[in-house]
Amino acid sequence: MKLDEAKKRFIGEWGTFGSQWGVNRTMAQAHALLMVSANPLSADEVMEQLNISRGNANMNLRALIDWGLIKKTHISGERKEFFVAEKNIWKVTRQVIKERKRRELEPLINMIAELKADVEVDSDEANEFQKMMEELEQFATAADTTLDKLVDSDRQWLFNSLLKFMGNK
Repeated sequence: MKLDEAKKRFIGEWGTFGSQWGVNRTMAQAHALLMVSANPLSADEVMEQLNISRGNANMNLRALIDWGLIKKTHISGERKEFFVAEKNIWKVTRQVIKERKRRELEPLINMIAELKADVEVDSDEANEFQKMMEELEQFATAADTTLDKLVDSDRQWLFNSLLKFMGNK
């Protein structure tokens, strides 16, 4: 398989994986394209290589910047903005975890805390609701703590922990 074919397949598959992970397919494809590009790319190059509109390219590149997965860079003598992706997959993974926690888990924890505080426990049904909120809170807090440890850990600790979890060590 030629390099261009392999890149094209990776970009397509990464887009599919991204949509399964709850990320916009085009955003995941733009990220994949930048990860496997040896040089920074302009929005025009992203647009052309992914066969997407200018608006779609710009929107997804801004989203990737917001997620902390890519950054703008300037090339001497060029007026266009260029973009590069973080190439260290460990840093990418940690950044995705941090962003997903911020966007999904932290709002869930806050909502549960508000609901627990606001609901009057004056019936069996309210008591059941309160119990469910407490269980959800315990789970979400444990997940949050675990993800914090993962983000703060080094790569070797993660691999050793996974091997122990899988029973190989």
